[in-house]
Amino acid sequence: MYISQFVLDEIALGNPNQAKKRMNMVKGIPLLGITDEVSILADDLIKSGVIPKKAAADSAHIALAAVHKMDFLLTWNCTHIANAAIKRKIEKVCQKDRFVCPVICTPEELL
Repeated sequence: MYISQFVLDEIALGNPNQAKKRMNMVKGIPLLGITDEVSILADDLIKSGVIPKKAAADSAHIALAAVHKMDFLLTWNCTHIANAAIKRKIEKVCQKDRFVCPVICTPEELL
């Protein structure tokens, strides 16, 4: 299991007590590095129109998982990530950039 700085940024938001609990839960989980390839793929997901510009963090989550060859990308975000209507489009952009898109699903779907 891996996470990214984007995950840390997101879970640090909101109620400070709850944020602290979330941060403690992920302690020790290795971080995926943000590389030039990640930035390029994230930008391409936005430029293609698959992910809207306002959801740039979502494109970064996808790009991180693809570039780092993750088998799965687990998310509760069914608007811009685990969305059956756009999964194939995400896969096509990843393939165009020579990356294999991970299986994108919710934790429930994986189980």
